[in-house]
Amino acid sequence: MKNLLSKAGLLFLALTLCFFSACEDDDDPPVSIDPAITSLRFLNEVVIAPDTIDGSVVGGLSGIDRNDDTYYLISDDGNTPTRFYTASFDVTNTGIQNFSLDTQVEFLQEDGTSFPSGAVDPEAIRYVADGGGYLVWTSEGSINNGVDPSVRTAMPDGSSRAVFDVPANFRADATDGRGPRHNGVMEGISLSVDGNGFWLGMELPLEQDGPAPTTTDTDSPVRITYMSKSGEAGRQFAYELDPVVREGGFTVNGLVELLEYDTDKFLVLERSFSTGYTDGGNDVKIYQVDASGATDVSDIDALADATYTKVTKTLLFDFETVRSQLTQGVVDNIEGMTFGPELPNGNRSLILVADDNFSAFGTQYSQLIALEVE
Repeated sequence: MKNLLSKAGLLFLALTLCFFSACEDDDDPPVSIDPAITSLRFLNEVVIAPDTIDGSVVGGLSGIDRNDDTYYLISDDGNTPTRFYTASFDVTNTGIQNFSLDTQVEFLQEDGTSFPSGAVDPEAIRYVADGGGYLVWTSEGSINNGVDPSVRTAMPDGSSRAVFDVPANFRADATDGRGPRHNGVMEGISLSVDGNGFWLGMELPLEQDGPAPTTTDTDSPVRITYMSKSGEAGRQFAYELDPVVREGGFTVNGLVELLEYDTDKFLVLERSFSTGYTDGGNDVKIYQVDASGATDVSDIDALADATYTKVTKTLLFDFETVRSQLTQGVVDNIEGMTFGPELPNGNRSLILVADDNFSAFGTQYSQLIALEVE
């Protein structure tokens, strides 16, 4: 009887341990957080003041990324110094708190000297954790002036690490009627979820792929291109831009940022702009994109009149719905996007930043916006 009770006790103990450890087997794959995104909810907005740091005005913040508690914000100022900023802040269930702009860091050329004015037009930035950590950033160049776009990597102190070749059809030396449009090149970049490379997002269609969007329906596909961490271009697919939202003397709509959050699943930021409006003239939307069924168009020279399958896109968030909660009712030139920390309630956060164009066209705001990912 005593032996029987002992065996029963051991069995109970084993079952208890199995229960609390979920009967974990070393060969079982690790449990991962479900990356699915069903909705986004506005939390708050903070406006970054146009202060001066090391002689340069803070502004033109067109890209943002995060490493732990440090945020990297790239300035698209085409004048010297070519730079990024580091910042820190908390993100709670109610949004961004305790914002601090900490340092300004200059990006340097391969020989350690400053970039000349007009040599690059910085647009997007990501932090890569490999090898102690480095930054990858894009420049859309200056197509009208024969300056090629580029993808570069740099150390956190701004020193150059590598410069990658861009696909030939993205270069500024294309013939008339072909190649990239001025100010419409590599506006967005995302790390791939497999950790092996990057996704580059064109803002506007190549000349041979279709027209730039207007307020009427057009076939305006932009290319999203995979690039390995060694700089080799790979798979490419097409994303259809929306029409421009409002009439204006000058209008544009383009892809300004992207984030891959699961294999072939992206968040894509589209920004439409029209002149002549007191609310800034910007209409900004976040789309959920599925590229799993899209054609690899890397070998298609011209998308116009070609047969292929584009990515699918579903509207996830329209900033028009929160315009009244933003400073002066302005949805500004939102161009940067990154996942923030997990919120105290367990949901993820999404952080966005607006490029104020240094208020060159009237008063604008470097908005920092927090959304909750549901």
